[in-house]
Amino acid sequence: MKVKEIRDLTTEELNQKEKELKKELFNLRFQLATGQLENPKTISQVKKDIARVKTIVRERELSQVKEA
Repeated sequence: MKVKEIRDLTTEELNQKEKELKKELFNLRFQLATGQLENPKTISQVKKDIARVKTIVRERELSQVKEA
């Protein structure tokens, strides 16, 4: 997921996206443990997407505090 796509989402959508990504990460780790995961690199990609979403959410929180 690109940063531009993430920035276009609302804060509520970002929170929902973070939950979805965490579920996906859980499922990927489960697949890795059972030997069903075909591409282990997807785990790191999902982790990076979670970090991107959290970063955007935090930036928005800080900008709201700064404006107040």
